Amino acid sequence: MVSTLADVARAAGVHPGTASKALNPDSRHLVAAVTVQRVREIAAELDYQPNSFARGLRTSRSFTIGLLVPDLTNPLFPPIVRGIEEVLGAAGYSALIVNTDNDAKKEMQLFMTLLSRRCDGFILATAFRQDPVVEAISKRNIPAVLVNRSTESHLLPAVAGDEVAEVRDAIKYLVKLGHRRIAHVASPQNLSPGYIRHRAFLTTIRDLGLEPEECPVVVATGFNEAAGEAASKELVSHSTSRPTAILAGNDQLAIGVMDRLSTTGIKCPEDISVIGFNDIPRMDRINPALTTFALPKHEMGVKAAQILQAWIEGTSIPEPSTIYLPCPLIIRDSTGPAPS
Repeated sequence: MVSTLADVARAAGVHPGTASKALNPDSRHLVAAVTVQRVREIAAELDYQPNSFARGLRTSRSFTIGLLVPDLTNPLFPPIVRGIEEVLGAAGYSALIVNTDNDAKKEMQLFMTLLSRRCDGFILATAFRQDPVVEAISKRNIPAVLVNRSTESHLLPAVAGDEVAEVRDAIKYLVKLGHRRIAHVASPQNLSPGYIRHRAFLTTIRDLGLEPEECPVVVATGFNEAAGEAASKELVSHSTSRPTAILAGNDQLAIGVMDRLSTTGIKCPEDISVIGFNDIPRMDRINPALTTFALPKHEMGVKAAQILQAWIEGTSIPEPSTIYLPCPLIIRDSTGPAPS
């Protein structure tokens, strides 16, 4: 038998209107905290499911969020999604998740589909540096937040890791280990993480007085291991001029770099140290374990969801700026002193 709001109210000993307010994130502040707790516990015991359609008619909201992700098979994104869902689910929202495959045309098509579903807002982990979807959202004045990526237009608020600090800390760490020939296998430049890390690499190399010709940059064609292996081929082919350390644009690229080193008989870290970014799962299990930066993936999702919820509910209108979260360096076995 399906439980009703009246059943919950009767069991809690309150008026149905009070029970309704207690179960509604928008109005529960009007009810005593002890009553809210009792009503919510009884609702859970009775497996009561609120009628979100009726609720939407009352509030002119759908209580759904459009969540655009570039590749759910990439282990970077599930923790971000989990953080988003934890915040929004507790507030009564459901996330409609779509996978864009890093395809700009598909991103626009899926956005329009979600828009037709009357989503109250959007979280995009898919933004390109120049992104038509972001422009379309901004023109419509729809609440939306970017996560892990930002755009050059700065039209929407964003939550990301502190890419510049990451690169600076990585190179300073390598220099402290005695490295002077440090290369960068950059991720594609149409996305902000790859572009910002690339620019930060060039700036830090200059600021630390390293020779640019001894610190080459190769831009990978993708984000995966195969792209990292291919991009590092030229870097390690000349034994007399090869770098003693390689900073990869993400962990998958770093694994590809280490695969290339292994197949060519170059030892890591004895001959070449390798650093990645993001600290995706199992980077401590590979051999050698990867030194990398721990992107606060879950925290990024939580923060993006909190900003969006406050915007939708009118409690806070965010500035179109980026919040940068710190990313600690996790030192493991893939880095060591420069070879003498």
